[in-house]
This record gives sequence, C-alpha cells and structure tokens, in this order.
Amino acid sequence: MLKVAIDEAGYEKRESKIREIEFEVKSGELLGLLGSNGAGKSTTIKTILGLLKEWKGSVTFENGTRYAYVPEQPVFYDSLTLWEHLELAAAATSLADENWQGCAQDLIRYFQLEHVLHHLPSSFSKGMRQKVMLITAFMLKPDVYIIDEPFLGLDPRATKDFLKLIEKERARGAAILMCTHVLDTAERVCDRFVLLSNGTILAKGSLQEMREWSGTGIESSLLDCVDTLMERRI
Repeated sequence: MLKVAIDEAGYEKRESKIREIEFEVKSGELLGLLGSNGAGKSTTIKTILGLLKEWKGSVTFENGTRYAYVPEQPVFYDSLTLWEHLELAAAATSLADENWQGCAQDLIRYFQLEHVLHHLPSSFSKGMRQKVMLITAFMLKPDVYIIDEPFLGLDPRATKDFLKLIEKERARGAAILMCTHVLDTAERVCDRFVLLSNGTILAKGSLQEMREWSGTGIESSLLDCVDTLMERRI
C-alpha cells in the first residue's frame, strides 16, 4: 500500500533531519512509528505527505490509493461548524453525498458529538477537537491512514472507541501508519514497529524482532526494548 525509501530530507538544503528511512505498510497492517521528541517522526510524516521540498528518495502509494492524514494538532477554520468541516472534506475528495453523509452521522453518534454538530470546533475541548479530526478521516474510508499521536486529548472511553475503529478498518484492508509515544498501547495493537533516533532507523520489525534487536528477552515489553535500544545508542 505504502512504500517509503527516504535517502535524506530536511527543511533547508544541506541540512538533513532524517536519513535512510525505509519501510512499508501493507494492506490490513498497523505500523507504529516510534521515537523520542526530535527523533525525526514528524519530518518523516511531512516527507510522506509531500510537504517538504528538500528531500531525496521515493514515497510510493499503490495506484489508485487514497489516504487520510490525522495531524497531532487539530486544524480548523474559525468560521465553519463541525458539519461544515465534514462537508468541506467530502467536497475536497469528491465524495458523493450518499457515500459520506450516513457514515459521518454514524461516526458523530459513535463519538457522542451530536449535540455540537452545528457548533464551531474552536469552542470544543481538546478531546472533542481530536474526535472531529478522527471522524473526518474515518468517514473518507481511505486505503491508507497516516495518524500522528492520536491519543493526545482522548479519554479512556474515546481511546477504546478509536482502537475499535482501527481494527474495523484493518479488517477492511486499510493500511495504517501511526506515530505514537504510548508504547503500551502500541505493543497491543501494532503489527510492526519502526524506531527512529537522531534521524535514522534504530530498529524495526515485529515485537519479537524488537526483542532480538535489543537483546532484552522473550518476555520483555516494547518499552523495555525501546529503552534498551535508546540507552545503547547514547
């Protein structure tokens, strides 16, 4: 679904922030992109989305693949209501009314936002704003999801609801790239991981492969693996 082979990328010429980043996300797979602040996760995502001019390599989506992006910080237009934001997203992706309105209404009920359907998101709490971004992405039914720190602002109930939707979309065949610091949840839901450090890949693979990379033992947690690998890098 998505193949990434970034030789180097940065915000200015001759100042690379990431180097030799290579991985793929397959249909029905959830890949966790891990790393501390400044490791290169955001730069990697921006490169995939085509937001950086200074980069070399390749980012390949399969022919006809549609993707949706959920940013770490929700972005809204001040004058548009929740529903108007959904209408705008549908228009931007050329979705017919019958293909998105029913799904959007179901998601609004699912995340319990019916009472603010015609309100401005600028008045919402952080968790509510995050829910709107998730609704916007899920209603599009893309082939690939690129999700950056989805758990920020979500309460335990909303987190559980989000993870249920993720599983449903994986069963549909969607590929999901998820950037997160929440390692215990990542360990439970991700198929494979890519750990970044100082702009390069420190380790990648399944949990078992991460254990082998770190040498932490067959029962070690993802957090144990990441801590050991990061300490070794230092």
